[in-house]
Amino acid sequence: MFSVFNEGELAFLTSTLLRLLNAGDYASVPTQLMRWTKETINGRLVDSTGLLSRRKAEVNLWNTT
Repeated sequence: MFSVFNEGELAFLTSTLLRLLNAGDYASVPTQLMRWTKETINGRLVDSTGLLSRRKAEVNLWNTT
């Protein structure tokens, strides 16, 4: 089961990340995860410190399993 809480279900279902996962290209996952670090504030897409930290932790977890 994969959680898409921050990403949004539609965004994830149409993402390069999911396409590459389904194709078995697991080496590309860390790079793709690090693309999901933005949030919308006042109508503008900006880097989120919290999401950046979370994605780094997810990449570290991915690389150790």
